[in-house]
Amino acid sequence: MADAGWQVERPLGRGDDLRPGAAGVDLLVIATPDGAVAETATAVEPVAGTVVAHVAGSLGLDVLDGHRRRASLHPLVALPDADVGAHRLRGAWFALAGDPFVRQVVDALGGRWFTVADDDRAAYHAAACIASNHLVALLGQAERVGAAAGVPREAFLDLVRATVENVATLGPARALTGPAARGDEATLERHRAALDPSDRTAYDAMVDLARRLVVEQEADACR
Repeated sequence: MADAGWQVERPLGRGDDLRPGAAGVDLLVIATPDGAVAETATAVEPVAGTVVAHVAGSLGLDVLDGHRRRASLHPLVALPDADVGAHRLRGAWFALAGDPFVRQVVDALGGRWFTVADDDRAAYHAAACIASNHLVALLGQAERVGAAAGVPREAFLDLVRATVENVATLGPARALTGPAARGDEATLERHRAALDPSDRTAYDAMVDLARRLVVEQEADACR
């Protein structure tokens, strides 16, 4: 935000007096772990004109009760460290709720935004975790299974990138290829036999999701 032209005050952390945190600023951002947002917000003395916002994807505005101007500002971005995160916030998507002031933050970063109602926050955040965290876990499984066959992780990355591009262009159902898409049960069983038992549960779950895409695509075609 400082690079985008905003004046940013010194962050407050553990051991600091949080009571005056909302004084003298337009926006106070609570960027704690989700479980500490409500406690942190309660520790801050309300200031009528200051917007108090959290960046927790799964939480609604109720955790900021006591503050007149409340908002949620969740970046839909994977932020593995501060330097990479600062770069990726430029032009990113944000899930917003509450006071419209936070749209100015997104605009300053050249980003895009959508709103998510409080009742939908958990489902939204679950979808975000599926798209990012679960994908990482799946690629970890691909690396593990591939390594057992002597194939390095790098060999799969172009396949992954092309698959994501296919989804962007065609949507998930039409982008689906492979044995589950074509109903090749014999190949699926060979896969299961080759896998370590510890990897079969995840594999079976993903095959079931692939079959669900096939069914949904067939249902759409019949409409």
